[in-house]
Amino acid sequence: MSDPNAPRDPNSVNGVNHAAGMPSSPSTRFPAAVDAALRSAGWQPGRWDIKQAEVWADALRAHTSPAGHRHAVSPAAVEAWAEFGNLAIPATTGPGRQIAPTPVLVNPLRGLHLARTLADLGRALETEVSPLGEEMGSGSLLAIDANGHVYAIDHTGDWYLGADIDGALTTLVAGGRPDRLTTA
Repeated sequence: MSDPNAPRDPNSVNGVNHAAGMPSSPSTRFPAAVDAALRSAGWQPGRWDIKQAEVWADALRAHTSPAGHRHAVSPAAVEAWAEFGNLAIPATTGPGRQIAPTPVLVNPLRGLHLARTLADLGRALETEVSPLGEEMGSGSLLAIDANGHVYAIDHTGDWYLGADIDGALTTLVAGGRPDRLTTA
């Protein structure tokens, strides 16, 4: 029997996370299949490696491209690195919700030499953008802005993955369709 005083996921009704369109996990904030993928990669609720996140922040701040471009490092990025850093998260098994599920590596140094690319995206979005990791296999760079929104950058364009790291991981690992960023 569930605890009636326990906090409820506002997107979850009768065990289905309607924001993600997938069954909810009773133990975490992720849909069950995404939760299982995260746990298989070594994540658990409360995981927090701020020391590693600070090492990455220092490395990114110290890096200057040959053309003089520097990385932005925001609190939202550091928090995402602390919770999910160094995880190689497998894609969920079976078909994705709309497209093939994608495995993810959370390691911002995958974007170390892309300071200008991230600065250009940030300028277009009118915010600062930090590297987050990559889609394993495709090599798409993952980035997070100062508000926590997550993007993918690849040879076909720039993509919006979610309003926060949770939504982005769900989109990628469960095969949700990202939205292409376009000019107005």
